[in-house]
Amino acid sequence: MWLVSAIFWAVAMLVKLQSTASPDRFVDLSNKNLSFVPKDLPQTVEHLDLSCNHIRQLQRGDLKDTTHLRFLNMSWNILETIDPETFMNKLLLEKLDLSHNKLTNLEDQQYLRHTGNLLVLHLDRNKFINMTLGNEFTILKKMQMLSLEAKTISRGDFKQISEVKLATLFLSVGNEFDYEGGSLQDVQAKKLQISFLKHQAIHHDLVSDALSVFDKVELTNLTQGYEELIAVLKEQKQIRTTHLYFSNIHIKWIYLTQLVNASLQTSILHLTSNDVTLQNLPIADTHVAKKSNMKSFTTKRAKVIDFFFSQTAVYNFFINMPIQTLAIVETSIIHMTCPELPSPIQHLNFSHCALSDTIFYRVNHQQIIECKNLGNVRTLTLVDNNLLNFQTLSKRVQYMNSLEHLDVSLNSLVYDGLEECFWPANITNMALSFNSLSDNVFKCLPKGIRILDLQNNELSVVPSTIMKFQNLLSVNLNANRLRDLPVCNGFPMLNELLLKSNSLHAPSVSNLETCPQIKTLDISYNPFTCICSLHKFRNLGIESERNTTIKLISWPSGYYCLYPEEMRNTTLREASIAEISCNSALLATTILCPAIFTIVAVVSVCHYLDVPWYMGMIWQWTRAKHRARRQNITSEDMAGVEFHAFVSFSQHNADWVHNSMLSNLSELRVCHHEKHFLPGRTIIENIMSCVQKSRRSVFVLSAHFVKSEWCHYELYFATHQRLARGPDGVVLVLLEPVPQYLIPSKYHQLKSIMRRHTYLEWPQDKAKQRLFWANLRAALQSEIPNAPTTELED
Repeated sequence: MWLVSAIFWAVAMLVKLQSTASPDRFVDLSNKNLSFVPKDLPQTVEHLDLSCNHIRQLQRGDLKDTTHLRFLNMSWNILETIDPETFMNKLLLEKLDLSHNKLTNLEDQQYLRHTGNLLVLHLDRNKFINMTLGNEFTILKKMQMLSLEAKTISRGDFKQISEVKLATLFLSVGNEFDYEGGSLQDVQAKKLQISFLKHQAIHHDLVSDALSVFDKVELTNLTQGYEELIAVLKEQKQIRTTHLYFSNIHIKWIYLTQLVNASLQTSILHLTSNDVTLQNLPIADTHVAKKSNMKSFTTKRAKVIDFFFSQTAVYNFFINMPIQTLAIVETSIIHMTCPELPSPIQHLNFSHCALSDTIFYRVNHQQIIECKNLGNVRTLTLVDNNLLNFQTLSKRVQYMNSLEHLDVSLNSLVYDGLEECFWPANITNMALSFNSLSDNVFKCLPKGIRILDLQNNELSVVPSTIMKFQNLLSVNLNANRLRDLPVCNGFPMLNELLLKSNSLHAPSVSNLETCPQIKTLDISYNPFTCICSLHKFRNLGIESERNTTIKLISWPSGYYCLYPEEMRNTTLREASIAEISCNSALLATTILCPAIFTIVAVVSVCHYLDVPWYMGMIWQWTRAKHRARRQNITSEDMAGVEFHAFVSFSQHNADWVHNSMLSNLSELRVCHHEKHFLPGRTIIENIMSCVQKSRRSVFVLSAHFVKSEWCHYELYFATHQRLARGPDGVVLVLLEPVPQYLIPSKYHQLKSIMRRHTYLEWPQDKAKQRLFWANLRAALQSEIPNAPTTELED
């Protein structure tokens, strides 16, 4: 009964919670001290709770306007009568609770004629004497759950529901209860629940019929009468019941073990006990049957009220049971022993207990003996215990050669990576979530692992040098501390990678190239930084919308920008990350191409317009002007200077000198041999005299000049003279190109001057000649003493 009540009150609480949000659909009027049904109920009400009031009767018009009513709770009132027309037009009514009232006759519940869609009906805890059901119960063809109580159950009482296929029939058995054998034969139900009063004895025939008629039988609130139950089990070796449940019972150890042993000898396949209180526990081992057809034994929330007993004796009884599945959960056991003989157990579940690293082994002469008798175990579940050392755990299970699935979630496991692990070879599935495992855990995993759950641990990186797990298909790394996608060198067959809620700011998509088999990827709810480094991952997400190669879980709703601030809470798909700012090649191309084009264009234009030549000439003109301003030649140095320049040229270039040069330098005093050499003197004397009288020496260079020996004499004397007149005493005019190789080696002085001095090139383009003459004038102009009154003649 407690389970039914729990379910019912859970529904009632849900109704209460929802009533605040939907006042027209969920109405809670419980504990309002009502003596009648209110007349102002909303027409749209679907769930109505009138429990725990003082309503004595339901009249025809009480619920006339509630045509949408689905759930009605009238429990814990003082109902004595219900008008036959109360539920007229209530075609949607599915759940009706009339328990804990004062109804008196199960044969006269005429109101049920209008409840053909009922799924759940509670009539227990009323004043029914007989269990005889009236004709109106035949209409309840859809009934799934029916709870009843009466002092007497006789044959034929249930014939009205013989065609109704119930999921559960609940019978509450009170004091002075009488049962006629065979009365349950008319019931079609998958499960029978029988609730006893405290200190009430078990009725032999009722239990016997229950085990013979129903696939599942649950006995609740038992505190005594176990001898009768054990006798029934021993009498009936072949029974119909395959699932036998005990809930909220108080039992002595001797009766528990006898009950289990008796059940092991029957055809019962599954024995389950919930909320068990044990007393009078043993101080020595208790016998347990060696053979059985039973498949599973489960106990949940067992507690002990004794202080002095042998825990080993208790554990030995359970671990030595000849079954396939043993589950002891939500029970404060701190140890589990090893079976005496090789055990047939295939599935062990000790979840939510208090087990430590000492499980399964025994100590013999201060030596730890690992358990070797659990070699058939395929599934081991140790969720929420006190396990600490991952390597020690591997030793505890190393001889479970059939072990495939290990679940040790919700413990405090750590591994320092110093000691070798000893896992059995067949493990394929490991659940290690909610522990304290770090990166070293990959050194302590079985090589054949296929599915690995490491969520909620302390991993910051998946080492790229880990040993290869050739069979690993799925890895759950949710809620760790990973900063980037792992490299899949160690698990080439990986097809599912879960990295939700880690510390990934900008996942490296290139790492996925090492995971060719990836089909499912979850990187949602990470602190994404929406800058260029995230661009490739964002593109991957967008491509996943139309490309089924990789399924990106929770895209796009689970992927938000955390940084920069202006993009916070913006989904990655909506975030604006410019392609050009993130692609270095594209950015370089975008910037460099116009720049190069502009440079080439400028260079081409400058080359076409001879800008370099003009710039060079302007630069020389500027330097000449600058030198002229900075010259500081004393008057003694300038003594005897009569000319601005002495021109040295080859006779083959005389026309250019006379027609072009002298005419454009008419304002300057220019000395040349044709006009100013004195007859009667030797050529050498004339050269030396002209060079000494000139501020500078201008040499018109050409191929003919190079071949003239006299020109080289003039160059020689001018070079020595420039030591007295300053470094700019020699001016070179290149009338035509003179390659170095044309200059004879003996004229090293000319080669040296041409390497060290900047010379003026004579341009053939007339547009450029004006700037040439301006440069030459700037190079020659200077302050010199007055010329002699008489001009030298030829």
